[in-house]
Amino acid sequence: MAGRIVARCVSRTFLEYASCARVIRGTKRHFRTTLGGTVPALTSGRAAFFLGIPTLTFLGFKAYHRVQSSAVVCALEKAELLEQADYLYSCAETEKLYQLLLQFKDSDDAEFLWRLARASRDLSLLPNMEGERKKQLTFEAFEYATKALEKDEMCFAAHKWYAVCLSDIGDYEGVKVKIGNSRIIREHLEKAIKLNPKDATSLHILGYWCFAFAELPWYQRKVAAVIFASPPTSTYEEALEFFLKAEEVDPNFYSKNLLMLGKTYLAMKDQQKALLWLTKAKEYPAHTLEDKEVHKEAVDLLKKLG
Repeated sequence: MAGRIVARCVSRTFLEYASCARVIRGTKRHFRTTLGGTVPALTSGRAAFFLGIPTLTFLGFKAYHRVQSSAVVCALEKAELLEQADYLYSCAETEKLYQLLLQFKDSDDAEFLWRLARASRDLSLLPNMEGERKKQLTFEAFEYATKALEKDEMCFAAHKWYAVCLSDIGDYEGVKVKIGNSRIIREHLEKAIKLNPKDATSLHILGYWCFAFAELPWYQRKVAAVIFASPPTSTYEEALEFFLKAEEVDPNFYSKNLLMLGKTYLAMKDQQKALLWLTKAKEYPAHTLEDKEVHKEAVDLLKKLG
């Protein structure tokens, strides 16, 4: 009789654990145990006994169970909120996304903060955005990105959006400041890529950085020479390397990357490859305003190529 009761308890515990694992695994929040299996980062109190957690007194167990159950709920709520935020981002629901994430502006969680930085920036770039509000959102975005980096230096996205937002505020602080920040921007992009080599957007942005310095106007080069003993420099070949790597990691992920590949080959006088990538940029499905702008620029460049 006692054996059947124990068997039922163990069976029920594993069923609850399996159910929890299915939910958590969908959010990619799991780790590896010494036994080689993958388990949720947070489990219920009962399942915890099978993961090597010491036996507790009855009262201790009850308290532990309440805390751990609460932690599971919090983890699931966070996962659901982030999933909702990413869905809104994918649908270009910028205003709704901003309002959703704004309630987490004082959060200690970098995952919310870098997304809020991105949403603030995206909102500032919407057509017909009033000038003063655009500036406010740009500096807000930088503030949130800075906080995200302070909370988690190992978050690749925090480094990426810190770099992007630092570049953006340079538009309001002048060429000298913008160029002065350029090395910091590159350092954070390189850190983002080191932390996540498979992030195509980080690779694209660093390629864009290289392209910008490769074609830097002479008067800005003079400003750079005043700020630095050896100003930041780059080449079209280096830019091409990052754009191609981004495409290798995630083919056709971004219309602008296709366009920049075409423009880089044009700058390198390789018209055949420029034609190939500009045609791809022109044919890319235009889902966003940026896609439409890319389409127009690609069409204009293709006309010039004849």
